[in-house]
Amino acid sequence: MVIFEKAPAKINLSLDVRSKRSDGYHNIEMIMTTIDLADRICLYELPEDRIEISLESRFVPSDKRNLAYQAALALKQAYGIHRGVHITIEKNIPVSAGLAGGSADAAAVLKGLNRLWSLGLSETELASVGALLGTDVPFCIYGKTAIAKGRGEIVQRLLSPPPCWVVLAKPDIGISSGTIFQRIVVEDIVHPNTKAVREALAEGNFNKLCLSLGNALEPITIKQHPEVQRIKTALQQAGASGVLMSGSGPTVYGLVEHESKARKIYNGMRGFCEEVYYVRLLG
Repeated sequence: MVIFEKAPAKINLSLDVRSKRSDGYHNIEMIMTTIDLADRICLYELPEDRIEISLESRFVPSDKRNLAYQAALALKQAYGIHRGVHITIEKNIPVSAGLAGGSADAAAVLKGLNRLWSLGLSETELASVGALLGTDVPFCIYGKTAIAKGRGEIVQRLLSPPPCWVVLAKPDIGISSGTIFQRIVVEDIVHPNTKAVREALAEGNFNKLCLSLGNALEPITIKQHPEVQRIKTALQQAGASGVLMSGSGPTVYGLVEHESKARKIYNGMRGFCEEVYYVRLLG
């Protein structure tokens, strides 16, 4: 049997860092929603008890460093499974871009193996395994639109944003979230208005949502990589209604109500940087 899973990217509507934890990580609070930019995952069982990964990307490892490999291994260890799997990953999400590409792949592998091996695990059980792998993996298990707290393991679904288009622009750099989190000074953080984002979602108010977007990591990333601010300014000047850096960056997105305008902004941004996309929201 062959199993296919879609692994959609996410964008942050808000990202707040609340405090430093005793374990060295940070307590975060972030609202995320999935977008129609996705990797494709294919899984089939191997006769031997081993994990294989194949993909065509010079930026992504195909060994145990890959988060998809780690997801399969974590599931096998958590439930005492002695079966093998081959995982093929078709990469469409930019790497180290703040869009949770690796986390989305890991979540898709967990969901796909749940089907392939007929485990009958709930989303909550899969998310608990995902929490061992990375901050964004539990959210990617649930998908759609949700708020994540703690280290990302506490996930609560929210109402989806009003239908709109998303224009994404990524400069020609990759950013490790770890390097950005190392530079956080909790006392200096400008906290986004997460409550206002939740209210805008509950009300289905597009304009309020655009005015409420916020990311506590944005000033830290921009200080290290000024090109992120240049892209943000370009999207704003092009007419996107709400503009924000996603995750730890460097991808910046703009929310746009109408496709014709989104296409126009997309065409304009293609002359500004190489990696530009325009997609619908999934959440």
